[in-house]
Amino acid sequence: MSMTFGANIFLTDQTISPIELAQELESRGFESLWLPEHTHIPVSRRTPAPMGEPIAEEYKRCLDPLVALAMAGAVTDRLRLGTGVMLLAEREPLATAKATATLDSCLGGRLRLGIGYGWNIEELEDHGGTKQSRRAVVRERALAMQELWAEEEATFAGEHVNFAPCWSWPKPVQQSLGRVGVPLYLGGEMGPKFLDHLVEYASGWLPHGGAGVAAALPRITEALAEAGRDPDSFVVIPFGTKPTEAKVEHFASAGISEMVVQLPSAPRDEVLGVLDELAPLVSRFSAR
Repeated sequence: MSMTFGANIFLTDQTISPIELAQELESRGFESLWLPEHTHIPVSRRTPAPMGEPIAEEYKRCLDPLVALAMAGAVTDRLRLGTGVMLLAEREPLATAKATATLDSCLGGRLRLGIGYGWNIEELEDHGGTKQSRRAVVRERALAMQELWAEEEATFAGEHVNFAPCWSWPKPVQQSLGRVGVPLYLGGEMGPKFLDHLVEYASGWLPHGGAGVAAALPRITEALAEAGRDPDSFVVIPFGTKPTEAKVEHFASAGISEMVVQLPSAPRDEVLGVLDELAPLVSRFSAR
């Protein structure tokens, strides 16, 4: 089975530019570019970083993903562009639906939105959120955005999102879950509530690192079928991995056809050196 490859990277004011990276990825046969999001990083370390402390510099300096993806999309023709992940609990849904629909429309349907709940509670609190409510907030904002994308007159009434019937244009180019919309890919660890969210509004799952993915696939397939969704239309993309031939073979044997590799947050020469090292693996599996 063939495998397509995407790349995830913290782009900052000190790294390779989104323009040059996008061009290099497309010319090297990569399928996609994904960018993470942090609006800011509070100096307080009450919430320890899951990757360890002290927190890496790129978390403090990362570019706004939608702005950087617009730059990347303007200089490429085929490269798919995604957020990995957008912190939807920190974003107002009406404005975010407008921005993402605009980007998808202008880029001819190449946008994918990876969304997540967020680990930095101080950052979330600065946006008026709480640890206890973040999952429910993300769910409602995702559902509200899907209404805004798909409906000529959209409305939403929830606990966390409310708006009266309104017009919101442009519409995305793509179809998602049987209606007009940008596909949403949910990032996070598998659990009962997370699985419910996947089945309700997500087009796919972005499991970080890929551990335990193969074991979770039957559970996802069963839940989708019970909800009347076609499991074959649901995409699982192991995310932020460091690929080896054995790891790629493992994912391919489980029926996974795309994975996203982690690139270093670094200047041009270092990033391109990593891409050069990955080239034989990408070429070998893409050509199958």
